[in-house]
Amino acid sequence: MLPFARVSIIGLGLIGSSIARAVRQYMPTVRLSGHDASAQVRETARRIDLLDDVADHAGAAVIDADLVILCVPVGAMGAVAAEIAADLPADAIVSDVGSCKTSVAQALGGVLPPGRVVPAHPVAGTEQSGPEAGFATLFQRRWCIVTPLADSDEAAVVRVEEFWRRIGADVERMAPDHHDLVLAVTSHLPHLIAYTIVGTADDLEQVTQSEVIKFSAGGFRDFTRIAASDPVMWRDVFLSNKEAVLEMLQRFSEDLSQLQRAIRWGDGDALYDRFAKTRAIRRSIVDQGQDDAAADFGRRHD
Repeated sequence: MLPFARVSIIGLGLIGSSIARAVRQYMPTVRLSGHDASAQVRETARRIDLLDDVADHAGAAVIDADLVILCVPVGAMGAVAAEIAADLPADAIVSDVGSCKTSVAQALGGVLPPGRVVPAHPVAGTEQSGPEAGFATLFQRRWCIVTPLADSDEAAVVRVEEFWRRIGADVERMAPDHHDLVLAVTSHLPHLIAYTIVGTADDLEQVTQSEVIKFSAGGFRDFTRIAASDPVMWRDVFLSNKEAVLEMLQRFSEDLSQLQRAIRWGDGDALYDRFAKTRAIRRSIVDQGQDDAAADFGRRHD
């Protein structure tokens, strides 16, 4: 038995459109509706037949849904929840895909009926955006972290977890505040570093932009990939998960200072020990199926 028969997706970018495609592929009898604030995105969604119904207003998209998934920037969650609240069926479950859970839990819990909110975060994505960037297998073997509220109905939580399993994700439960600390390390801080490095390269007076582009070796090239991510989304992420990000940034700054001292004083043993340890962690990421073990990170050279 399917966990939901009618799913509404609010926000039809990379994640929202990928959810729609995954539902179409793995649960083809589920009826899909949705909405995006952008008229251009709505038109694109209609043109590519992304959903059974694309509504011009968020409320109209959820009117008969039994699961509503908010795929909007975390800073917009509260406003969107308020927009759909009056049109939600009494038994509808509301979830989301935001990468900050404490702020989202507060935003949704303060507007929507108690017990029916089950926040979640699929840890998957690319640097691309828009409804045409999505693909059905985005969530295959990727983690989806479900972060129930204190008053979330257990049956509702189980149904949301089963939904994500049906479209290929591995599921784990986590408290919202612990999720935010984990993601500050694994996602938010790396993006902040990427944005900083690219900005530093751009600001160097001795290096022209053409040289930066021309001689982008592996490290800089890989950093520029995540630095190309949606600026609105990441602005909201850093403001919404401020405390956890600042804590991790302080730890990172201390570790960076240690490496700086090792380089200054020629302490090769310290550098080797740190690099050997981090290399082992990198290998474990591949071993757990979270990246490609192929040479050159699976890049094609033909």
